[in-house]
Amino acid sequence: MAWLFRFLSAVAAAITSLFVARDALNFGIMQTLLMITLIIGAAAIAVAWKARREL
Repeated sequence: MAWLFRFLSAVAAAITSLFVARDALNFGIMQTLLMITLIIGAAAIAVAWKARREL
């Protein structure tokens, strides 16, 4: 589970750096918000995959 969060954190940092400068004061906040969005998206995909497989 930790490797998943570490991977999503790296992806969130890369995506956030496209829109916000790394030395900006709100970079950490934006990265955290994007990481939460990615976690929710990954959970939604996992639930949809599981629901599809049970049909």
